[in-house]
Amino acid sequence: MPRIHHPEPLQPGLELALTPEGARHVQVLRLQPGDAITLFGDPLTGGEYEATVLRMGRSNVDVIVGAHHATDREPRRAVHLAVGMPANDRMDWLVEKATELGVASIQPLMTERSVLRLKDERAEKKVAHWQAVAVSACEQCGGNRVPHIHPVRTLEAWLREAAWTQDAWRGVLSLAAGSQPFAQAWPADIGVPMWLVNGPEGGLSAAEEEALLARGFVPVGLGPRVLRAETAALAALAQAVA
Repeated sequence: MPRIHHPEPLQPGLELALTPEGARHVQVLRLQPGDAITLFGDPLTGGEYEATVLRMGRSNVDVIVGAHHATDREPRRAVHLAVGMPANDRMDWLVEKATELGVASIQPLMTERSVLRLKDERAEKKVAHWQAVAVSACEQCGGNRVPHIHPVRTLEAWLREAAWTQDAWRGVLSLAAGSQPFAQAWPADIGVPMWLVNGPEGGLSAAEEEALLARGFVPVGLGPRVLRAETAALAALAQAVA
């Protein structure tokens, strides 16, 4: 059954117009009045709602909301990624796959070796695009919680502004000697949130790693092979949410 993201309060019996993005999705699928869909995204109740298409217009779609189901397909551990943005379309791919795996949020970072440099309006447009990629990935994979894509920050600014570090376990993917195996380093308590930092192509600089270690980040590794930036982040995420 098609799943449509609708990030507004829902309740059985409510008639509503889908968002422009949701309406476009329904129209692309060539659904008709009477067809069933699933809505998710209610910020209060979570889960999923049955719904039925009532009316189809040129650019709008009206539905009636049905029963609520408290469906939960999210990982037990909240894992947040802070990633040095890879270039070209690799960031799109990373956001899509991380969403499918169940990432809690993604922080795009500009680092010393970042190829992709974004700021101001261009950065805002990219973040909006990545947020839409995350929504589409949730519609496809069955997730009911869309991960938040944070505004683009430099690593320095992010470390200076971050207020989450006291309550979360923190790790940085590193090739440096002495790095701990990732799966052996994280906390046993799945209730402890996890922040994991990964660099861009070329990795983080020595100074950047030192700044992270000074903030309590644990250097962790994924084995002897050198993985691409986006592959490393996803490999670590897959282990953490398993």
